[in-house]
Amino acid sequence: MKGLLKIYHPDETLKYNIKSTYCKAVYINKQYFLEVEIITDEGLDHVDDDSLQYHFPQLSLDLFDFPIDSSEIEGKTFVINDSDETYTEVDLFDDEEAYIYNNELCFGKDEDGELQLIWNGTIDDFYTGTDNPIPFKLKCHFKPDEIDVEE
Repeated sequence: MKGLLKIYHPDETLKYNIKSTYCKAVYINKQYFLEVEIITDEGLDHVDDDSLQYHFPQLSLDLFDFPIDSSEIEGKTFVINDSDETYTEVDLFDDEEAYIYNNELCFGKDEDGELQLIWNGTIDDFYTGTDNPIPFKLKCHFKPDEIDVEE
């Protein structure tokens, strides 16, 4: 497991296991930009049968084209509030739409020395459709997957 996403809905805390992570500082036209993609697992073995999460078994959080000062992101915190420019996106793998707000991304190292991300923010309540965004917290690492090839 690459990490965990928790969405703190008033009725229950929804937990998503992270399936894949992607993070890169891109250099284009003399400017660095941060790109992050986090995709959750589709598995629902850990979820109760009557959970709100059953309607949305998978989602993706993305950050793209966010200007940064350098390619070094370890130890830095980025606060992102979309305004005229849109840097964040949520894909629910459904016809529903949601947006994320008040994003704070903190990069550091985990106990194994791998780059990790703690992402706090709020997300539209796409579960019950209320007008109040609900808080979420995501923690993941960017350790490359090791693929075992048998000969």
